[in-house]
Amino acid sequence: MTAPVVLIVGAGDYIGAAIARRFARGGYTVCMGRRNGDKLGPLVEEIRAEGGIAHGFTLDARDEDNVTEVFRQVEDAHGPIEVMIFNVGGNVRFPILETTSRVFRKVWEMACFAGFLSGREAARYMVPRGRGCILFTGATASVKGSAGFAAFAAGKHGLRALAQSMARELGRKNIHVAHLVIDAGVDTAFVRERIAQAGSDPGSLPPDTLMRPESVAETYWMLAHQPRDAWTFELDLRPYGETW
Repeated sequence: MTAPVVLIVGAGDYIGAAIARRFARGGYTVCMGRRNGDKLGPLVEEIRAEGGIAHGFTLDARDEDNVTEVFRQVEDAHGPIEVMIFNVGGNVRFPILETTSRVFRKVWEMACFAGFLSGREAARYMVPRGRGCILFTGATASVKGSAGFAAFAAGKHGLRALAQSMARELGRKNIHVAHLVIDAGVDTAFVRERIAQAGSDPGSLPPDTLMRPESVAETYWMLAHQPRDAWTFELDLRPYGETW
């Protein structure tokens, strides 16, 4: 039997990479896409060195032709996509008076439109087979628009609505669609830099104040393997001390 295939759209250095490692350890063929595909080289080699199967692709998830072609390549060369994870971000802060139409459109394309293209393409392969799992990465902005994040919130609200509609349409076709609300900072260089800019020392944070990418990845693994008599649509993650 060939290994099941997971395709991670937006396989960045933190959550995306942790998800890739987790699924590789679980026996999956891991296919990953990001705009700068060459940056996936070290992660691909790391997974292979540990005995896993991994492949990287250059993928701009906002480009319909690019999305279609990468999905086709994965299906033809590596096997049926059993799990598709959309993990593209777009978390930028712009006060509303400084939010240009170009900024708003670009953030929406990353956070929402790209999710539509990836989700639809995954469904095109999964529905005829009668099985599959599609997971969308959301954020606090998916359910709460904060000051300075109008563009990001609009995009993530849209992604959540897309996921909800797809879940209701595809669930009875044995396609599990779920949306994850990452409702806190993840331990990344970007988050630590923002903490420092706000005047705090990220090195002095109490343990488990930030979410470890590896902890987040375990939740994706769990959702992808839920029995269908107890499927989750939406699941929110936050550290024990996070205010919400």
